[in-house]
Amino acid sequence: MIRYSKNFLAGITVVLVGLGGCGQNHEEQATANLKPPIQQEIEEIRPQVSQIVRAPVTEKTRKTYQWYCAQCHGIEGKGDGINAKLLTVPPRNHTKASYLETRTDEQLYEAIKFGGLSVGRAPCMPAWENTLDEETIHSLVQYIRELCQCEAL
Repeated sequence: MIRYSKNFLAGITVVLVGLGGCGQNHEEQATANLKPPIQQEIEEIRPQVSQIVRAPVTEKTRKTYQWYCAQCHGIEGKGDGINAKLLTVPPRNHTKASYLETRTDEQLYEAIKFGGLSVGRAPCMPAWENTLDEETIHSLVQYIRELCQCEAL
C-alpha cells in the first residue's frame, strides 16, 4: 500500500481546486465559496510597476501574441481562441475598443505581467512575468492597442 503525506494530499487538493476554478463546472465553483481579493488587498500586495514604455510592435511581438495569447484570445484577438470555450470567464476581446479605451496602458501591462486577478479580472489569465521580459510585455500592450484600433484612457 502506498502512503502519502498530509502535505502531499493537501497540495494535490489545492491544484485540483485551482484547476476547477477556470473550468466549466459552475456548481463546484459556486460551492467552493472562494472570493477574489478586494481591490485594496490587491494594491497592498502588487509589486510596483516600472514606468510604461511605448515599445514598438514588431514581428516578434505578433509571434509572441500568437504563441502565448491566441489560445484564449484568438488569432485575431477576438476572444475566441481554442481554449475560450473551456473557460468560465470568457477571454477579453482585444478588438473591442469600447472596453479597451477605458483601460490605461499600465492596467494592460499589469494584467499581462501579474495576471488577471491582480487587476480585479479573471483568475484564469496567467501572470507572464516569469516568461516574458519587460520590453515584450510593453510591446504586447501596444499590439493590443493596434488590435482594438484605440488609445489608452
